[in-house]
Amino acid sequence: MIKIGTFSRISQVTVKTLRYYDELGLLKPAQIDPFTGYRFYTIEQLPRLNRILALKELGFSLEQITQILIQGLTSDELRGILRIKQAEIQVRLQSDQDMLTRIEARLKQIEQENQMSTYDCVIKKLEPLTVASVRGIIPTYPEQGDLWNTLGSTLAAMKVQPTGPCFTIYHSDEPEIDAEVCEPLSAPIKVAGPLHSYELPAVESAACTIHHGPFVTISEAYGALLKWIEDNGYQICGPCREVYLRPSNNGSQTDPNTLTEIQFPVRKA
Repeated sequence: MIKIGTFSRISQVTVKTLRYYDELGLLKPAQIDPFTGYRFYTIEQLPRLNRILALKELGFSLEQITQILIQGLTSDELRGILRIKQAEIQVRLQSDQDMLTRIEARLKQIEQENQMSTYDCVIKKLEPLTVASVRGIIPTYPEQGDLWNTLGSTLAAMKVQPTGPCFTIYHSDEPEIDAEVCEPLSAPIKVAGPLHSYELPAVESAACTIHHGPFVTISEAYGALLKWIEDNGYQICGPCREVYLRPSNNGSQTDPNTLTEIQFPVRKA
């Protein structure tokens, strides 16, 4: 038998809490001295206490925990519940980390508002390019996942290997975002369903710049390129492309190692 103080130290649960659990019937002492009133516990009671603590950390009330323990909860069932909670917390932590990165990026943008642009903008010819693509309407610019999943899984099933960096063509921004995700190929392929394969014609003059950094700050590159186009007497004459020279990790909007080229077909105004 172990005195309540020793059991408290072993379990890292206060004596006051152990007494409260006793009152609720959650964890009764193995023995109470009839003369002194001292409570005694056994090592074998630790698994039950661990279940109580685990369920409490999952957000269950003490009343709910009492009912769960009455019904009986196997070790496998408890592990399953804890793993689900663990996954939920990991997703929340990643979301919080992404939000923190976005905030840091926005702060950087604000701090650099009055500084000279560091983007190098050039005019170059875009050669004809054979592609496989999937086109659709997306709710926001980052939400291209379904299009990319369809394109990637279809090409993988056909054992077709892309030959260069993938890219997105934005055909229209209003009233909805009309996006086409593309993979370059060595030759056209026979397609069906949502997949298309054709040759993109050459673009004689495209204003281009490269963005080093996460997608959450790509507006800096767009702003610098559009200003350069206007300042140098050009006007946009075709849909914009985003070429993913070094794609983000798992589609993350906050991957700092992303490398993206922005291309606008232009002509002299």
